[in-house]
Amino acid sequence: MKNLILSATMLIGLAFSAQAQEISKNAIGLRIGDNDGIGAEVSYQRKLGTRNRLELDLGWRNRRDYYGDNRDDSSVKLAGLYQWVWNIDGGFNWYAGVGGGLANSSYDYNYAGEKYNDSYTYAFAAGDIGIEYNFPIPLMISLDFRPEVYFTDKVNEDFGPDVAFGIRYQF
Repeated sequence: MKNLILSATMLIGLAFSAQAQEISKNAIGLRIGDNDGIGAEVSYQRKLGTRNRLELDLGWRNRRDYYGDNRDDSSVKLAGLYQWVWNIDGGFNWYAGVGGGLANSSYDYNYAGEKYNDSYTYAFAAGDIGIEYNFPIPLMISLDFRPEVYFTDKVNEDFGPDVAFGIRYQF
């Protein structure tokens, strides 16, 4: 039992002390996921240190008659996350981060002859965990999970899980 605890402690220490592969100074691309119905986001990453970076994501949606009830629905969402990056092997990295953001949603629709419209802005807190691969060319792909907690009574749920695939050009 003592050896098992010692081995687990050494393995965890090795994971946190491993040197990260050099992360790119900048990366820009798309993050394609659910994002609580927003969908695709333009994503920008900026290196802050040897093993950390800032990620900014801007998503928007504008759909007309999506639900078949003459509904106009539009949303804009801005997320910012501080991330720590650790190298797994070669071009593979894993990362974790925390952050938050703001979003605005509005809709207009007709129901039983009545017109309804509303617009609301809300804040959210977010976490982030994912894996990425840096190709020898300046291209990176990633897969991440971003749980979000919403601070508004206008959203149906207070929690929104978001899984997304990312592709970014590094420079």
